Amino acid sequence: MVTAILRAHSELALFLCLALGFLIGRIKIGTFKIGVVLGTLFAGVLIGQLDIEIPDIVKTIFFDFFLFSTGYKVGPQFFQGFKKNAFPQLLLTLVICLSCLLVAYSISTFLGYDVGTAAGLLAGAFSESTVIGTASDAISHLNLADAEKSRLINNIPVAYSVTYLVGAASFVFFLTGIAPKLLGIDLVQESDKIAETISGETEYGPGMKSAYQRWIIRAYRITNEKWTGISISEFERLISNKNIVIQRIRHKNQLLDPKPDTIIQKDDVMVIMGQHGIILDSLFSIGPEVLDEELLNFPLAHLDVTITNNAIEGMTVKLLRKSSFYHGLMLNKITRENHEIPLESKTVLNRGDILNLSGRPAKLEEAAKEIGYLDRLSPETDIIFVGLGIVLGGLLGLLSVTLFGVSVTLTTSGGALVMGLVFGWLHSRTPVFGRIPEPALWIFDNVGLAAFIGLVGLAAGPSFISGLKETGFGILIAGVAVALIPHIIGLYFGRYILKINPLILLGAQTGAGTSTIGLKAVQDASGSKFPVLGYTIPYALANILLTAFGPILVGMMS
Repeated sequence: MVTAILRAHSELALFLCLALGFLIGRIKIGTFKIGVVLGTLFAGVLIGQLDIEIPDIVKTIFFDFFLFSTGYKVGPQFFQGFKKNAFPQLLLTLVICLSCLLVAYSISTFLGYDVGTAAGLLAGAFSESTVIGTASDAISHLNLADAEKSRLINNIPVAYSVTYLVGAASFVFFLTGIAPKLLGIDLVQESDKIAETISGETEYGPGMKSAYQRWIIRAYRITNEKWTGISISEFERLISNKNIVIQRIRHKNQLLDPKPDTIIQKDDVMVIMGQHGIILDSLFSIGPEVLDEELLNFPLAHLDVTITNNAIEGMTVKLLRKSSFYHGLMLNKITRENHEIPLESKTVLNRGDILNLSGRPAKLEEAAKEIGYLDRLSPETDIIFVGLGIVLGGLLGLLSVTLFGVSVTLTTSGGALVMGLVFGWLHSRTPVFGRIPEPALWIFDNVGLAAFIGLVGLAAGPSFISGLKETGFGILIAGVAVALIPHIIGLYFGRYILKINPLILLGAQTGAGTSTIGLKAVQDASGSKFPVLGYTIPYALANILLTAFGPILVGMMS
């Protein structure tokens, strides 16, 4: 009865696949988490044993959403990568990705794998799910019988599921265990060498954050005559060179919003905002701390500001803090391409970086005009922007070139990725349009990919077991080889030819391998967020290259 219902209402099979896939994705094997992609693939294969058919157009729609959102996220850093100082990371990514293509082709040819298995090997070993879609589309355009096309396409998830597991596990082990030994470095020591201080919050579970606060707010009564009769700006300069801010003053019975030239009087109560150490070490001499709830009860905004001003781009955090418009604000964190980057004085700011700032609302408004665009946390998604981007990308994807005797196109889905890059870059330049809130982007990205992979599993389900038996256990060794050989080449090329800092190099390799798991592992092993500085640009370029390599590999093996 259940089988009949799912066959008659295939949409229920898809949502069951998503629910079961996300559940399976939570399973951990030691430190390795199965993840949503592999979870929905397994769920799709399992439910696919019931021989449920869902129109291919559904798969394409979800895949387009995923690819557009991927391009949207990495677009700013992709175009940022064309700047001169990013050339080593771009070249490293190109070498690693080309090596991956050639190794996958060579091993597949040597072991006699068909084109579907080869594409799955490439996709799984390098954790690049988009290859499944672009390679499948390329196979569907080959001059073969429909039954043979279906067989080859169904072999892709078979190889992907096996090689994803061994590829991800071996890559993480290589980055954290083998690569540092090959370079003769200690990850923690390397982290200490490239920064004087390390900032950032420890990750906790949902709904929780660290009890430590970098900035605190206290009220003090001025009783030491040394600090009376001077202006607010002079007081802040003498105390700690602008590392504290006077937010409010109670003068007798009046509550005042101070200006730089406001004169401090004896027995005034001042609300002082500053870094923890400054408050504790510097303010004990001005007078006693007091509890004045009315004075301390004032609005403090916590908002994101996207850098769009050319004058801010390239500025360090230290210089930003010295800017006149910054006075009265707190910088809590910096986000680049959905990853928090180190918050230290030497961190260089890029256009499109998101600064999480705290301060009085009016002051934040003023500063945002100098920095860029103030995100007012609207929950709305600019669907006009999304729909137009996917349509234009689809039209671009219809263009084709002949390669190895095969007509190769980006396909409408590949076009969606390219236009996502362009539109994501445009949004970073002019954030007033094209907003996709993070929760909506999460839906497009995670659910879009999960639904696509689940549908691939549903289609492959009936032939999955037989395909796995036909492929054999040699695919495990092939997966490790394709996952590691390109990165061994990249490790030596990046360190000794390009002279990239070892810690940044490992971060760049996780980006070139499109492995967020690898990035997290390197960050944990080094005890810092600095590897992400090498991750963003290679990740953006690798997504483009590997997506394009799907149809190229099909052409090479056909």
